[in-house]
Amino acid sequence: MDLVSRVQAIVLKPKDEWAKIKAETTTVAELFTSYACILAAIPAIAQFIGFGLIGFRVPFVGWIRLGLGTALLRAIVAYIFSLISVYLLALIINALAPTFSSTQNMTNAMKIAVYSMTPMWVAGVLYIIPFLGILVIIAGLYGLYILYLGFAAPLMDTPKEKVMGYLILSIVVVVVLSIIFGVILGAIFAVGGVYRPL
Repeated sequence: MDLVSRVQAIVLKPKDEWAKIKAETTTVAELFTSYACILAAIPAIAQFIGFGLIGFRVPFVGWIRLGLGTALLRAIVAYIFSLISVYLLALIINALAPTFSSTQNMTNAMKIAVYSMTPMWVAGVLYIIPFLGILVIIAGLYGLYILYLGFAAPLMDTPKEKVMGYLILSIVVVVVLSIIFGVILGAIFAVGGVYRPL
């Protein structure tokens, strides 16, 4: 699998790409190491640059940024959380399969989880300018559409009438994981403790 071609195809022509993905033989480990680990590094590196080198404006406080060591640690923690999140999402998609008359298949569940994160990971380059991070959320919404197409492909052999329920429950899981990891990351790197005015 050519990484750049896959990223372009899953973002620009996701419906066609899911048909190819469904037919591919791969493993969970290959998906994780040759795709997720590489793409999840994009937002982590961008956050290091954005929070550690460029900084951002906080109302009533001024322009602030993290120290380089803290910015690096924050980027590493965010990277690890991103990989844990995608793996947990795959586990939950696989575990929920019988509930929606679908076939349990961890490899296909990982395909759905990993490839649906692609727009968010790629858009993560925008974290270089921290206030553009809101656009990453918009890319994440497009990722939900890709998630839907993965279920509709159907990678998990989900009956058409149950795709929407499966999708909604998976979205709830994504939101909950994002909130949990966001709160943990925020607590670790509280504004008052590690940010400094420029």
